[in-house]
Amino acid sequence: MDPITVSATISRPREEVFEYLADISNHPEFTDHYLVDWHLTRENTYGQGAGARFRIKAPLHRFSWGDMTFADVQPPYRIVEHGRSGKYNRVRMLGTYTLSPGPSGSTVVEYTFETEPVMPSDRLMEMLAGRSWTRRQVAKSLRRLRTILEENRGRGRRATIAGRN
Repeated sequence: MDPITVSATISRPREEVFEYLADISNHPEFTDHYLVDWHLTRENTYGQGAGARFRIKAPLHRFSWGDMTFADVQPPYRIVEHGRSGKYNRVRMLGTYTLSPGPSGSTVVEYTFETEPVMPSDRLMEMLAGRSWTRRQVAKSLRRLRTILEENRGRGRRATIAGRN
């Protein structure tokens, strides 16, 4: 899938937004409308190497498990996550959060997401429902992120290690 880019302006300092995003256990709070059943892949949930596995609630998506790991973390500017999903984890995923200063102390969060399907069947699945559905879900997650950081409400459930609080 060609890259999808969605952005939102959050009325919080860039460092605060970055600290929240750099902890992968926070991501289910704003993505749980389409990424569910989160399981952390290691104890340290912050920074480079932090990762999680989750189920994608996409239409016509038979092989719904995916994972993401923070591959490059550059405070307070950028977080790059690499992952895989689909049958036999053969579809590569790449997500990039870019944070830039906005007007009057706010932060512009730009998220770019792309996939690299291997098989013709994977490409077909993306053509049927992938791009438009993904754009809507990512846009909603950034709106939820804004609500969580600005108003401290609308939080979903955080990911934990082995189901503990």
